[in-house]
Amino acid sequence: MTKVMQGIRVLEVAQFTFVPAAGAILADWGADVIKIEHPVRGDTQRGFLNMGGVTLDPQRQTLFEHPNRGKRSVGVDITTPEGQEVLYELAKTADVFLTNYLPHQRQNFKFDVEHIKAVNPNIIYARGSAFGHKGPEAGVGGFDGTAFWSRSGVAISMTPEELPGPLGQGIPAFGDSIGGMFIAGGISAALLHRERTGESPVMDVSLLSSAIWASGAVIAQVAETGVLTRNQMPGTGGAARNPFQGNYTTSDGGTINMCTLSPTAHIKSLFEHIGVPEAAEDPRFSDARALFENAGAASDIMVKAFASKPFEYWRQHLKTYTGQWAPIQSFQDLLTDEQALANDMIIEVEAADGSDRPLKLVRGPVQFDSAPVETTRSPIASEHTEIVLMELGMEWDKIEEYKAKGAIA
Repeated sequence: MTKVMQGIRVLEVAQFTFVPAAGAILADWGADVIKIEHPVRGDTQRGFLNMGGVTLDPQRQTLFEHPNRGKRSVGVDITTPEGQEVLYELAKTADVFLTNYLPHQRQNFKFDVEHIKAVNPNIIYARGSAFGHKGPEAGVGGFDGTAFWSRSGVAISMTPEELPGPLGQGIPAFGDSIGGMFIAGGISAALLHRERTGESPVMDVSLLSSAIWASGAVIAQVAETGVLTRNQMPGTGGAARNPFQGNYTTSDGGTINMCTLSPTAHIKSLFEHIGVPEAAEDPRFSDARALFENAGAASDIMVKAFASKPFEYWRQHLKTYTGQWAPIQSFQDLLTDEQALANDMIIEVEAADGSDRPLKLVRGPVQFDSAPVETTRSPIASEHTEIVLMELGMEWDKIEEYKAKGAIA
C-alpha cells in the first residue's frame, strides 16, 4: 500500500484504544509512530487479559494489537523531570503529538500544549477526550461505553422499547475504533494545513462528538420533528410500509436482511428469486404504491418463501437479485467472507510469542492504490527505547544515566 504518511513522525502519549487507534491507522499509512509507555507497567491496556469472559494470552493480546500494531515502544516515566527531558527531545523530532491524558495530568507532568509547543512550535497537537475539551466536564475521563454508547443516545436508540432497559455495548472498543479513525483524518487535514500555511493547529476529537456525528442523521430528525425512532424487536417479516425491507428467517434459522429501499425496479426480480414469479403480476404488488399499500400480504408471501430453504441457499441464490440485501453474519463468518478477503480487510501479523501462527487483525477502512496494508505486530513494552534514543543522537552514557534514575527502560 502507498505509504502516504512516510516521513511523518507521531509521538503518542496515550493508553487504551481510542487515541492509540489513531496511531495505528497512521502507522498503517507509513508514519513512524513512537508510543510512550511507562517503564514498568507499560500501557494499562496490556493488563486487560479477560474480556467478556474470554481469556487472552499476554503474548497474543488482540485487544492491544488492534490499536498498536506497527508502532515502536519507548519506555519513559513522564512523571519525572528526566523523563520529561526525554519526552521533549522526542517531541523536537515529531510532526504530531497524540494524547488522551486528562488536562490535569498533562499540566502536572508538563506535556500540555504550551509545554510541547515550546520545544516544537510546528508540531500538530492532537487531543482525544471523552466529552470534549471545553465545558464543565472537559476534565472528566470516560470510555466508549460511557461517552460513545451511553451518554450519546446510541444505547437508547438501539434498544427496542419493549425491553426493560437499554442494551449494553456488545463490542469492545467500538466507539474507540470509530473515533480513532476520525482523529487520524483530522491529523491528516492538520498536516496539509501546516504544509500550505505554516500553521500547526491544535486538534480535538471526543468520543461523544464521534457518536453524535455517527448518529447525525437521526439527531437532526429528532431536532426537527421531536420524534425519536428506536430499534424494533427482532422478528421475521417486512417493514409496515415496505416488505422489501426487513429480516427474513431461513429454514435453518439463519437470517436474510432485505434492504431494497426503492423497490420499483426490483419487484419482478425479487418475486422470481423467491420462487413466486406470479406475485409480480398481482395488482396488489405490481408497482411500488400498491406494494406499500399491501405490505402485509407481500411480507407473508416472503416469510413463507424464505422459510422454505436454508441460509446458504439464499446466500448464493440472491446474488443475481437486482436489489439490495445482505446475509446477516457473525464476526466468525466475516473472517471467511470472500468479499472482505478480496479487499484485504483482514490482515495477518507475526505474533510476539514467536509461533508460526499469525495474528489476524483488521485493516483500517481506507485503502490506497488497492494494495493491502503491510504492518508489524504491536511492540513489546519499551522494546525500542535504546534504538529510538540513539537515533536522536543521544550518547550511550546519557541513556545509561536515565536508566539508572528510572526515567527510561
